[in-house]
Amino acid sequence: MAGEADEGLRVEALGSHDRSGFESGVEPLDRYFRTQAGQDARKNLAAPFVLVLPDGTVAGYYTLSSASVRLGELPERTARKLPRYPLVPATLLGRLAVDRRQQGKGYGRFLLADALYRAARSEIASFAVIVDAKDENARIFYERESFLPFPDQPMKLFRPMADIRQLFR
Repeated sequence: MAGEADEGLRVEALGSHDRSGFESGVEPLDRYFRTQAGQDARKNLAAPFVLVLPDGTVAGYYTLSSASVRLGELPERTARKLPRYPLVPATLLGRLAVDRRQQGKGYGRFLLADALYRAARSEIASFAVIVDAKDENARIFYERESFLPFPDQPMKLFRPMADIRQLFR
């Protein structure tokens, strides 16, 4: 999954890619990508990855970083299976966006699959991948991809790493 797709698409770490014209239609995601993503990568605050089309255009991006979740925030059924640590390690899928001109082509799901694959193959312990949906459309997208909402925070969702690893067996 990570790397090249049959159509010549590539997912790679953010480098000297042209980000100036990127427009997803969600201004905070666009502003972050154009002005902050490179700095976050250099400071090891987030790992941005870009989906590059055969012509070199950036079609979308996502970021991964380490995070933790309070045990009490999780659904009781999930928390019951975990040790009674106050915090459990997680992977944060902090941002995911597709350029407006490329939307509707399945690139959002492609980027999500790549992010989940990278998280699943990491040697760093992580109980789940978590996301904070920016809006209702994003929440619906993640729920369709088997993410579960936190009980008291419907815009914060998670997918257990055990479930994610099953996808790539």
